[in-house]
Amino acid sequence: MLLSLVAMLSACGGGGSGSLTTGGGTTGGGGTPIGGGGTPTPTANGCSLSERKTWVANQMNEWYLFPETLPATLNAASYTTVQDYLDALTATARAQGRDRYFTYITSIAEETAYYNSGSSAGFGFRLAYDPSSRRIAIIEAFENAPALNAGLDRGTEILAVGTSASTLQDISALVASGGTDAVSQALGPDTVGTSRTLRVADAAGGTRVVTLTKTDFTLAPVSSRYGAKIITDGGQRYGYVNLRTFINTAETPLRNAFANFRAQGVTNVIVDLRYNGGGLISIAELMGDLMGANRSTSDVFDYMTFRASKSSENEVNYFAPQPQSIAPTRIAFIGTHSSASASELVMNGFIPYLGTNTALVGTNTYGKPVGQIALDRTACDDRLRVIAFAVENRDHQSNYFNGIASVMPRTCQAADDISRPMGDPAEASTRAAIDFLAGRSCTPIGATSQARAARSATANSTPDGRDLLAPQQPSTAQREVPGLF
Repeated sequence: MLLSLVAMLSACGGGGSGSLTTGGGTTGGGGTPIGGGGTPTPTANGCSLSERKTWVANQMNEWYLFPETLPATLNAASYTTVQDYLDALTATARAQGRDRYFTYITSIAEETAYYNSGSSAGFGFRLAYDPSSRRIAIIEAFENAPALNAGLDRGTEILAVGTSASTLQDISALVASGGTDAVSQALGPDTVGTSRTLRVADAAGGTRVVTLTKTDFTLAPVSSRYGAKIITDGGQRYGYVNLRTFINTAETPLRNAFANFRAQGVTNVIVDLRYNGGGLISIAELMGDLMGANRSTSDVFDYMTFRASKSSENEVNYFAPQPQSIAPTRIAFIGTHSSASASELVMNGFIPYLGTNTALVGTNTYGKPVGQIALDRTACDDRLRVIAFAVENRDHQSNYFNGIASVMPRTCQAADDISRPMGDPAEASTRAAIDFLAGRSCTPIGATSQARAARSATANSTPDGRDLLAPQQPSTAQREVPGLF
């Protein structure tokens, strides 16, 4: 889950799709120099494990937002992967709840493909696990992907997984043998052509066996089925938009959605970010602009604040009203523990302007008021996503590491009813959002929900205690779209 700095840092502008690219990097920058484990043995492309770890240490020394937490000494040679080394470097910040595996190494090619088009290989569904009953359910299925094409949609339960009908293993047995990671492994690698046979129980109650083959599909950030519409309820009209992930291809459907709201005079809006793990800051700021028709270009939407030694990189982003923008009277944000990063940035940005006319509906969010920059070592296809800046609203509010419910003026507790489509007025979270917009009372998100968010370091939880399924080493798409397989 990340906020991607989408312009060159030296440009200090909004927009663009580049990232800060660096070669070897330098040490210093106000942090404690980290020991690199000795002088690495040079290779032709500079991509030996020891060279890569030394490069990572240099970048962390220069850019990490919490330099005081970096270890004074660390034997890099003790770690067999770059990610294990990074996890050791960030252990203190993680223990403090400030970097919950937000700093990681990934592939430049893989990440570029995802952010530019939503490209991902898989079955095209999002899975959630109920730990109390050891059951797995599909909570969302994506258009033009194998699962939905086979008739598997929100509310379908997966009972068993196998490589064929004769090798099916019950979900409960898999969990008993190896936890949820056993289920992730049973679903196979995210490579085109991987096939798995599933025994499923559809929402209507029928049980059947289906075989799915993973394909490279393009994830639509706004669903063509329910992603943007106008809900009429009690004689009132409400705009509804569901954003799955903040990627470049979200711009056009978001503009179209708000153009429709504007044309029909809609000013009460539901922004459904319930499973949205984050993504590009540029798209988060566009969403702010589309709800900022009455904002001045001198009104601050967000600040990006770096460590003291990098203060020259600090950036202020102002509202920029668009032709499609509306001036919202009230906004209901639907969120869960899977709503993070860019999702929280949008929510936080409106608190100073709407106050009690904005609310978080559902449950507490993940709690990630910090963002990563991309540091590239192109010869190795290495992209280091390092926490480098805090994200603040106009009032410099960014203290929501335990979830944004603690700073939202209003909250309304609601379940995530997977028996109904998102955006259905009868679905629990959508119903609670409509009730808030209509001025009706609600039950605030309680301490139990907030404590759940505070306890969890890596899980993504729904309001009903379900955890979105995640492999131990998620892909870029799985980081940004929690539960994706």
